[in-house]
Amino acid sequence: MEVKLWNDKREREMYENFAELYAIIKATEKLEKAYVRDIISSSEYETECQKLIAHFKTLAFTLKDTVPSIERFADTYKMDCPAAINRLVTSGVPATVEHRAAAATSATNSAAIVAECVQNFITAMDSLKLNMVAVDQVHPLLSDLSASLNKLGILPPDFEGKMKMKEWISRLSKMGAADELTEQQARQLHFDLESSYNSFMAALPSACT
Repeated sequence: MEVKLWNDKREREMYENFAELYAIIKATEKLEKAYVRDIISSSEYETECQKLIAHFKTLAFTLKDTVPSIERFADTYKMDCPAAINRLVTSGVPATVEHRAAAATSATNSAAIVAECVQNFITAMDSLKLNMVAVDQVHPLLSDLSASLNKLGILPPDFEGKMKMKEWISRLSKMGAADELTEQQARQLHFDLESSYNSFMAALPSACT
C-alpha cells in the first residue's frame, strides 16, 4: 500500500524542498570534511562551496515561513552536521574566503602599526632635537614607541629597538620627573633611536615577505 506524504501540490512542494535542504546540508558537511582532510584543492572546494551556499540561501528564503530555524530543522531530522551549519548559517562564505579576509585584515593592521612606529620614532627624535630632555617629557614618548614596537608581530622579541627602548625606560624610571638628561645622555639616546629606526626600516621588507 502506497503512503502519501502530502495531500496537495503545495505540501508536495514543501516536502521536496525539505529533501533538497537536507541534501544541501549533508553535501556541505561532506565538502567541509574533504577540504579539512586535504582531499580536494582549495579552488575546487571554493567553487563547490559557493554553489551550495547560493542554493542554500535561495532555498532558505523560500522556506523561511515553514523552516524559521535551520538548526532546529537539523535537530528534527537528526542531522549531525556542525561544519555545514557553521558554513551555511553562521559564516555564509567558503572557508577559503574567510582565510583571505583574515590575512588581508592582518596585513592592514600591520601596516597601521608600522605607520604608528615610524611616527613614534620621528616624534621622539624630533623632541630631543628641540631640547625636550626632561624625564617627564622623554619617558612618555619612549613608552609609546616601545608599546607600538611590541604590537608589531613581525618583529622578533630581541629586536634592537625593543631592547634599547626597554633599557632607556628602565633608566628613566629611576630618575625624578623633573630631572633632565645630560647632553651626553641625550646624544646617546638620539643615537640609539636613530640606530633602532634604521634597523626597524631594514627589518620591514624581509619581515613582510
